[in-house]
Amino acid sequence: MAISKPELACVYASLILADDDIDITGEKIQTVLKAANVEVEPYWPGLFAKALESANVKDLITNIGSAVGAVPAAGTAAAAPAAEAKEEKKEEKKEEESEEEDDDMGFGLFE
Repeated sequence: MAISKPELACVYASLILADDDIDITGEKIQTVLKAANVEVEPYWPGLFAKALESANVKDLITNIGSAVGAVPAAGTAAAAPAAEAKEEKKEEKKEEESEEEDDDMGFGLFE
């Protein structure tokens, strides 16, 4: 999926504002875009400002690496109980087989 030029321009403008510790609003995004001589549809700055109003952009950027690392760790943690369950089933199966082997030793109690 390719990002369009207006979207990319608004992303960069939002990052510039966040880096300077300025609140991200539609008007401020539009001001940055005008200073960069980038024209976008009038709804883009407001759309980005609305999407980012409840997010701390700096935290999003600094925690992106830890979020990526957390996914495989969670996947591994979920796989561990599954592996343990398989091992338990194997052990139970071995125990059942050994009991059956005792019965097949050539003699029986009721023969």
